[in-house]
Amino acid sequence: MDNNKNKKKILIIDDEADFAKLVKWNLESTEGYEVKIESKGAQGLAAAKQFQPDLILLDIMMPDMEGSAVAHQIVTNKETSGIPIVFLTAIIEREEMGGKTVIGGHPFLIKPVGTDELIGCIKKYIR
Repeated sequence: MDNNKNKKKILIIDDEADFAKLVKWNLESTEGYEVKIESKGAQGLAAAKQFQPDLILLDIMMPDMEGSAVAHQIVTNKETSGIPIVFLTAIIEREEMGGKTVIGGHPFLIKPVGTDELIGCIKKYIR
């Protein structure tokens, strides 16, 4: 029996390797998720097409390509346009957002993010 059949696929595009590995481990330890990590925007775009995740967790600040540019390419590509994107960011504090929960049309989570908050967000936006 294929245990991965019922698992939701999550793609993490984030240049912070330790953070991405921790999120992957936390999600996969629930046994409900299959997680792939990419550390660069361009690689993330290719992975989105190939992996066809149920949701993408996308860092806003990356060295090769900003998250907003990656998100734009994902939503304008017919192969990936239906994949929900949740931004991850450490550049703003919760208090600075004044209750806002969307950046550039996509929901966001502020790093560091707890596993319960992350899973709650994934379940809310997954297709």
